[in-house]
Formats: sequence, structure tokens, C-alpha cells
Amino acid sequence: MDPATGPQEKYHLITRNLQEVLGEDKLMAILKERELKIYWGTATTGKPHVAYFVPMSKIADFLKAGCEVTILFADLHAYLDNMKAPWELLELRTRYYENVIKAMLESIGVPLEKLKFVRGTDYQLSKEYTLDVYRLSSLVTQHDAKKAGAEVVKQVEHPLLSGLLYPGLQGLDEEYLKVDAQFGGVDQRKIFTFAEKYLPSLGYAKRIHLMNPMVPGLTGGKMSSSEEESKIDLLDRKEDVKKKLRKAFCEPGNVENNGVLSFIKHVLFPLKSEFVVLREEKWGGNKTYTDYEALEKDFAEQVVHPGDLKNSVEVALNKLLDPIREKFSSPELKKLTQAAYPKAKPAEKHTKNSEPENTVVPSQLDMRVGKVISVEKHPDADSLYVEKIDVGEPEPRTVVSGLVQFVPREQLQDRLVVLLCNMKPKAMRGVESKGMVLCASSLGEPRQVELLEPPTGCCAGERVYVEGYEDGEPEDELKPKKKVFEKLQADFRVSEDCIAQWKERNFLTKLGTVSCKSLKGGSIG
Repeated sequence: MDPATGPQEKYHLITRNLQEVLGEDKLMAILKERELKIYWGTATTGKPHVAYFVPMSKIADFLKAGCEVTILFADLHAYLDNMKAPWELLELRTRYYENVIKAMLESIGVPLEKLKFVRGTDYQLSKEYTLDVYRLSSLVTQHDAKKAGAEVVKQVEHPLLSGLLYPGLQGLDEEYLKVDAQFGGVDQRKIFTFAEKYLPSLGYAKRIHLMNPMVPGLTGGKMSSSEEESKIDLLDRKEDVKKKLRKAFCEPGNVENNGVLSFIKHVLFPLKSEFVVLREEKWGGNKTYTDYEALEKDFAEQVVHPGDLKNSVEVALNKLLDPIREKFSSPELKKLTQAAYPKAKPAEKHTKNSEPENTVVPSQLDMRVGKVISVEKHPDADSLYVEKIDVGEPEPRTVVSGLVQFVPREQLQDRLVVLLCNMKPKAMRGVESKGMVLCASSLGEPRQVELLEPPTGCCAGERVYVEGYEDGEPEDELKPKKKVFEKLQADFRVSEDCIAQWKERNFLTKLGTVSCKSLKGGSIG
């Protein structure tokens, strides 16, 4: 790891790929005099996933620039954030984070001896820190505290007081860790500006703030520990990595909200300064890119196929994950993982395996947001449409729907719909249909039909699930004889608020509820 020399070169390394820097002039002034002191903090809550390689690669940049880097395991923050980490699991989860973050850093070649590792509870329970929390609470309004944590602290109907303390503690950390700068995602911006406003009120210096963009997850939204389909766990098996990447949103030519491209840009390119697209000789053979913009341009112009891009990322990602998997194969760390993240009891989580043997559950259904690319009349059936629907796969699916009498063709074109993707393909008047568009239907006559509508802003391929059944894996293909869909469909209803439900549990995406326009009390199918 060759260090940068001059202030300008160091500034470039520190700020490359960042979305925003608050305090650029101060950053340059410090670099002209000495090395920058910076910290990155992570609350020890859900299991870290591959998106954590994004801040790890920036930490590698900071070290190349000669920075003094501190990594904070924010255990107390994890508890304050709506008790995301129960008190009895706090110590275990912090130990898990320490081991897995260090394994990630080692896998990308970061020398651990150049880093300082600190736990929040090492200093946040001291007399001095506690007094500063009280001093801060006498200055900060409830409005400012709530606003500061809006993007980070879990938002609930009846928030706990602990969530209002969270931003203040994160601000004080800058002083108690004796740093010049704090690094985080752009979702932390309100906490950063909160710290800039209030630390001087306590007589402490305003710090520099460096912000990474929020990298899309595999389904096109934020990659999240609580969204199973949007993330690849650091300990996932190779076959699981392949399966999740296969479902990843990677529409041909689309560079917006493309989690696969974003991972290349923010992780793989900074680490290696190149990326190799693996292709068969008949498609032009392997191609090495030495700058990301050239790869993005070729993808936008469909010179690079989504399937080749995914396969190439899979190979590169497994090289990063192999040493982490190996480290965590030890009996000691296996035991730690199980203790820190115990499997929920059946009463707490609903999965296929936690129900009686013959019970069907909504997580068995592979429901996804789809975007209708084209709509044509079926050549041999006046009542049927033949649609091409993008569900985040390399190629759109052909779907046959009996919607001609109910939904005008122009209303279907470019529409977001909910598609059931794991029904057995079925020939409908000579055209094979690979899915079913889910609709609400009125119970009386004349029959009315409305499309189920995902929340605004959803991306094709994003998972649709039933509340409380987020964690189960859908079946690869529903077996017609078992009538899984039919049994579940019997309890599908539209609520009085026009929200799609199963047994009064809402259909959801990570952006909110799935609904229809007006058919209250209707059935769904």
C-alpha cells in the first residue's frame, strides 16, 4: 500500500467517490500541515453484509493518504436505536463486528496495525462524557434531535427517548475520539450538520464531514441488513451468492439504481484499479477496464450484457469473501455467530420452516415489482394480452394476462405491477406465460378489476412480501399439486384503505404498502 505524498494527492484519495464533503478548505489546510485524523463508526446491530466493503475501501484510501484512522464499534448506539441490539446481546454482537470487520479489512489488504479500534462503551460511560450528554440535552430542542436522527434512527409511531439522544452522542464522539473528521454515508448528513451546530456551543471545534453516496442494494434500493433480498451476507455460501446475484436488478443499458454496477464502482475498482468482464470467446472474450466510466458507457450502450457483468462480479466477490468464510469456519467464531444472532423462535418470526409441516406461508411466493415493457393483443385470443415484463432479470419475462376487458393497453404500458414469478410456466393459447400479474377484483357484478400498485419509486425486481414474513425464502417453483398459491389466495383481501393484505397483514416493499385504486374489500388474484 504505497502512501500518497503531497497534499493535493492526499486530498484526491480522501475525497474520491464521495458524494459530499463539509469543510473542504479546513481539510486542505490540515493536509498542508499534518496527517488527518478521521473516524468511521458502525452501530453493532444487524449482521454486516457486502455493502460494508464500500466504507472499507474508503478506509483503505484514507490509509494510503496517510490518515490516522479510528474505527468505532458503536455498541451503546446500537442499543439506543430502538433497541436494535438487545442489552443481553450487545457484548456478543460487538465481538462479532470486531471479528468480521477486521476480516473484511484483511481480505482487501488493509494492514490492521495502522488502525485504532475503539468500543463506544470504553469512554461513553465516563463521568466527563455523561456530563457532556446532560450539557447537550440542555441546549438541543426535541425538534432538532428528532430531525437529526430521521434518516438513521429507526422511525416508529411511539419513539423512545433513547432515539433522541443518539445524534448528540454521535456528535460528542468526534470530540472524545480527538479527530479532525468523521466519515459516513450521506444518510448521516443531518447528524453531521447537527454536530456542526451544537459542538461549538459546548466549546468544542466543528469537525470536517466526509460522506459516501448510498450504494443501491441488489434490488435497486438501499442495501440493508433488514432486507434479506437486497443483501449478500459476508458468510453466504457461493451458491447463495450466485442465486442472489441472479435475482439482482441489472436492466440492460440502465445505469440508474443498478446495484451491480455500483458495487463495481465503489468497491471493486478502488481496490484493484481495474475490472475484468468475463465473457465467452464467441461474445468477444474477456475485457479489462482500467476506469469505471468506460465500463459504465459500454453497459449503457449494451456492449456489456447484464449476465456477463453479474458473473464477473460473482467471481470477484467470492475472492473477497473466501478469506472471511475461512476465518469464520473456526468452531469459536461459529459459536460466536450463533450466540450473537440467535435464530428467532417460531412465535417471533414466520418462515416456511417455523410453521407446521402442511401449513403454507406467504414467504413461499416469489412476488416482485415488475415494469411492463410492452403490451400486445394475444394473436389467438381477444381477451388476453401478451406482455413483456422486467423483473430485474437479464431478460424480460413473457406473461399472458386476461386483462383486455378491464385495463386499457395504454394504461399497462410502462406501468409498475406486482408479478408472481414462481408459478410453473403455462401455455395459454399457444404462448408460454412465465408469471401472473396480481390484481384486485370486486366481489359483486359487474366485475371490476384493478392492478395492484407498488409504492412510487420502486424498481423492477424489488421483492414484494407480506408483513411479518420478510425472512423466508420463496420456493424456486410452486408445485401445482400442492396448491400453495390457491391456499394463500383464499385469505388475500383488499382492506378498507385499499391496501393488499393476507390475513390482515399488509403486502409490502421496502418503500411501503402495495395497494389498488378503489376496490375496498375486493379479492386478489
